[in-house]
Amino acid sequence: MPLVECVPNFSEGRDAHVIAALRDAIAGTAGAQVLDVSSDASHHRTVITFVASLDAAVPAALAAMRVARDRIDLNAHRGVHPRIGATDVVPFVPLDGTTMADCVRLAEQLGERAATELGIPVYLYEQAARRPSRRNLADVRGRGFEALREDIVTNPERHPDFGAATVHPTAGATAIGARPFLVAYNIYLGPASNLPVAKAVARAVRESSGGLPGVKALGLEVDGQAQVSMNLVDIERAPMHLVFDTVAREAAQHGVDVTWSEIVGLVPARVLLAAGAQHVKLRGNAEQLTLESRLERPTVVISDPLLDRIAAATPTPGGGSAAAHATALAAALAQMVAGLTQENPRFAAVADAMAQYRTQAATLRAQLETLVETDASAFDGVRAARRLPKDTAEALKRRADALRAAWLHAATVPLHTARLAVDVAQLAATLAEQGNPNAAGDAAVAALVAEAACRGLALNVRLNVAGLDDEGAEAGAALASEARDCVDAAALHARLAEAAALRSLSGSP
Repeated sequence: MPLVECVPNFSEGRDAHVIAALRDAIAGTAGAQVLDVSSDASHHRTVITFVASLDAAVPAALAAMRVARDRIDLNAHRGVHPRIGATDVVPFVPLDGTTMADCVRLAEQLGERAATELGIPVYLYEQAARRPSRRNLADVRGRGFEALREDIVTNPERHPDFGAATVHPTAGATAIGARPFLVAYNIYLGPASNLPVAKAVARAVRESSGGLPGVKALGLEVDGQAQVSMNLVDIERAPMHLVFDTVAREAAQHGVDVTWSEIVGLVPARVLLAAGAQHVKLRGNAEQLTLESRLERPTVVISDPLLDRIAAATPTPGGGSAAAHATALAAALAQMVAGLTQENPRFAAVADAMAQYRTQAATLRAQLETLVETDASAFDGVRAARRLPKDTAEALKRRADALRAAWLHAATVPLHTARLAVDVAQLAATLAEQGNPNAAGDAAVAALVAEAACRGLALNVRLNVAGLDDEGAEAGAALASEARDCVDAAALHARLAEAAALRSLSGSP
């Protein structure tokens, strides 16, 4: 059964009866299973991790939100963690068999029901955000519950996505979103007197102030200790062990040592295995070296949901999505080669450059994974425009204008993907030349896959601009011309990568 993870955060970390009621509301929903309950008295906050079917996820979350509304009064709440609601935040996270689009739909369904059934205004954030300014959860929280009581009424920019422009008198507001997997990770720096150091370290490591990618950090005082409280939202680009080492290094510059760290909620086993493998300088895939991985290995092959969707007898996802997925695979290969080079002491001279290439590959991969879905929906506008009435001259003109815009959009999406394919091929060629020679063949494969995908994408561009009328012909010709240029550039990088791989095999300069 396809499952999603949901990790609601409640503004209660001290009353065991309320915490139990929150847990029981979720556990009592058919199709939902509570995996973890983490409470912190200083933060005055409880994080519940549960998994549920697509049908059960919203009812389970709503049941807990109802308990929070009825039993938590933010007017009497005092804790160190920022918050805007009794149920402060509810993120949905896709697991195997579900997609980010599924989680966006769940966030929207829960937001509408929370507003209408519970009287709680809701802001959509991260992948579910309807405004770019609301993607970042910190921006949604703003100055917290006390400030929101006035801002939501007087500032149109703070009006909610669902519900009235007024906070619930005791339960406040809630941020509901869809996001990739996140690690809630806290590192402690000794006594509370080190709080200024914790704040300085948080500023140094968080992405918004130039630190590690995907890291959100605050310096807090918790239980008489200085804490660097973090959310790691991109564990591929900033794995937990890298974050720990960076925090330890920054703290040491202030003469402070790390005392201990903690994970709030649950993380995939690979996160901890990667941290252990890094610490002991272990080569190879740590996940495949455990006895448990062999014992738990499935005896049947589990099909890839995207491949099943592409294989289905439906128009989308089609060639453009397949090409975007193939290019994402090529970017993942490039990311692997950069990592193998960066973490090998023999290539210390290029470690900094490889770290940048690794980040670049991860960024390209994330963009391409998004374009798989974007391409699948690119023809929605064309189909909608074709259904427009054409019974009058005015209606015919509106239909022609809509079709022209839709065909241009349908051509622009694969062109954008083709540009990224060129970037992947170029990066792979660089890695084939500069990276670990033992992985030069992998880099070359990445470049060749990106080239093949680029050729398919250029064909999609040409086919789509063919649907344009005379008024759009000039713009279409420009798109097709750029697509041909992308193919030429990708081909050049692929040949260079292939040559570099062959040189690594022969040992010639």
